Amino acid sequence: MNHFSFFSLKTYTLIFLCVMLAACQKPEPVSFQEPARIEAFSSQTMDLTDLCQKIGKNMSEIDAQRTTFALEQINQDLKLCLPLLDFQQQKHLLSLSNKMYSDFLAVDRTPQQQRAFESYALEMAQHPTIQQSLFEQLTLRDQYLIKHQGQSYVELFDAGEGEVHYRRSPEYLAKIFAPYLPVAEQAFIEHLAAQNQYPAVIDHQVKIDAKEIADRALYWESYLRQYPQSSYHQDARHLLNLYSTLLFIGPNTQAVYDGYTVQSSYLEEIERLAELKNSVVTDHARLFLKFIELSPEQRTAQIILPASTHPQRLGAEQLLQTQLAHFIQLRMVQPDQGKDCLSDAICLNR
Repeated sequence: MNHFSFFSLKTYTLIFLCVMLAACQKPEPVSFQEPARIEAFSSQTMDLTDLCQKIGKNMSEIDAQRTTFALEQINQDLKLCLPLLDFQQQKHLLSLSNKMYSDFLAVDRTPQQQRAFESYALEMAQHPTIQQSLFEQLTLRDQYLIKHQGQSYVELFDAGEGEVHYRRSPEYLAKIFAPYLPVAEQAFIEHLAAQNQYPAVIDHQVKIDAKEIADRALYWESYLRQYPQSSYHQDARHLLNLYSTLLFIGPNTQAVYDGYTVQSSYLEEIERLAELKNSVVTDHARLFLKFIELSPEQRTAQIILPASTHPQRLGAEQLLQTQLAHFIQLRMVQPDQGKDCLSDAICLNR
């Protein structure tokens, strides 16, 4: 019994001393790895700075020999860099992106290869054997791009009149650039991207209905009021004039008013607009309804055209359109005039 007591006392004494010794030791600092973490963060920041400094050069090196994977890598890098840049730097990269895609999508073809490409792309040959034969006649670059269309915002676009070509999808700028731009430029790109997802005009024929045309004209007029300082102000005005021309005049081959009758769907929409207020587009509508009530003799007497229009040289249809535009105070813009604002999320120089 005494032996057991001595053993227990010795054991408890040892345990007590160990506990006290442990309590006297200083705890390890919890932030002992903090310098390494800061160093890693600093390294990442330096890597990102280096990446963003080189991105312009990397974009300029994209050409018709590169793959969609190379494009995708640049686009991912843009998402990292754009939030760190000021607006002028962002616009510079946007301009570089236009050239980057233009260079990437450029294909040098012989006349025979061009015909094979158009036939294949427009699906003129329905038989699989013929399609395969056409595919084999394509350049290797066309074969690659056709197989990879839909990747990295690359797609085929039917421009009408048998013309088909590759284009950068309008969604590209809306997804890659717009989220990081000032609100005015963001709104411009996102709305134009949505409007140009499908072509509005093909072969000089309007492919959207009168109400959609009117809605687009009203939108661009509203945009000009809401964002008077937008860097896209002139392009928005061009779009306003373009859609107003399509609504009240029509394209050269599809007149809204022929001097006798107005296309019924357009007349209905114009009459609806004429009931609205506080809008240049609705002012056009009210004047349009007055114009169609005039006889040819009244138009000639009441509408004095500027000498710069050379009215004596105009044919009957052109004269009517010019008189109408002058009477309703509309600056006519046809789809093939000025910048191309109908195929991307920004207006492009032709």
